[in-house]
Amino acid sequence: METTKKIAAKALLIDLDGTIINSEQALLEATTTAYIAIKANKFDARIGFEIARRMEQNLPVHDLLSPEFRNPRTIKKFLRTYIDAYYISTLTKTTPMPNVHETLRTLSRTFPLALVTLRSIPKKQITKELAHLKLLKYFKAVITTMDVKKPKPYPDAVIKGAEQLGTTSSHCAIIGDSIVDIRAGKAANAKTIAVLSGLYSQEELEKENPDLIIKNINHLPKSLQTT
Repeated sequence: METTKKIAAKALLIDLDGTIINSEQALLEATTTAYIAIKANKFDARIGFEIARRMEQNLPVHDLLSPEFRNPRTIKKFLRTYIDAYYISTLTKTTPMPNVHETLRTLSRTFPLALVTLRSIPKKQITKELAHLKLLKYFKAVITTMDVKKPKPYPDAVIKGAEQLGTTSSHCAIIGDSIVDIRAGKAANAKTIAVLSGLYSQEELEKENPDLIIKNINHLPKSLQTT
């Protein structure tokens, strides 16, 4: 629940999808491509949002597919196509969240920023996307799943991001839309701030007990103070 509470931090670790960019169109396109690959004639592309949620949490997705597509081989093909198509689509189908440029500009004047994403792709592709969206200049470091041994919800990416900003995770706040962001932050002893602009509901995020929940990243500057 959003309050006037202020979080103290020396540096900020910020999630990508659902936090500073809207990737819904990329998810829809990826889902459509995956269904076509398994020769499904009828489907709802919006199911891709739930698939993304479950994959973040390493939960099964077979029950989301029609019975005729639930054999392991087809599921594997569907998910591989879905992931590959998503990463291709993000290069052209993502858009910055409203007013995020001004917010990141404001934040970067006071705090060093690192991007910490669950995407398992080379850093070069992420920086290319950020540059295209004119967001790269605000970040001093970019951490993807490929840069660590264990992805979020493990603390590795949070710890590495803090190190690259010249501090420790206990002096950082992690900001994200997902329960795995909150879990990773807590595991790394960082402050945790959840935003309601992604795929998770306020009720789901509240169960993770973050230090703060805000509507979107534009509410972040007034929710922070330096240490």
